[in-house]
Amino acid sequence: MNKLWGDFIGGRGAFGLLIVRLFFGVGIMQHGWGKIQNPFGWMGPEAGVPGIFQALAAVSEFGGGLALIFGLLTPLAMFGLACTMLVAITTVHLKAGDPFVARGGGRSWELAGLYLAVALLALFTGPGKYSLDAVLFGKRR
Repeated sequence: MNKLWGDFIGGRGAFGLLIVRLFFGVGIMQHGWGKIQNPFGWMGPEAGVPGIFQALAAVSEFGGGLALIFGLLTPLAMFGLACTMLVAITTVHLKAGDPFVARGGGRSWELAGLYLAVALLALFTGPGKYSLDAVLFGKRR
């Protein structure tokens, strides 16, 4: 298991990761809240996206945010969230020609890109010492 989780960052870095985990987790949970209310049909009947994929996106946003807040199963949760954000960027925003940053209140893929970047950060660095992952999977002394 330690190869998957690696070493847990301690010190000031762990505190910084905790702050990012808390704010990011709450933010992405807000995006997933409406989706988790109707996980198999939140995109509507004409979406053309099978219900199972809609449910995976809903769980990755709401459940992934909750998991990140606690630092629990971080690699799995952030892999799912990174996949969801990558799909959102490529199939929704770039396909529609949305710019990276909106001008004049239009649509953009800036927020989805930021969520992707933070998910990858948590995936590659781990949740830090102040997490349930560190308690459950950290090195025993």
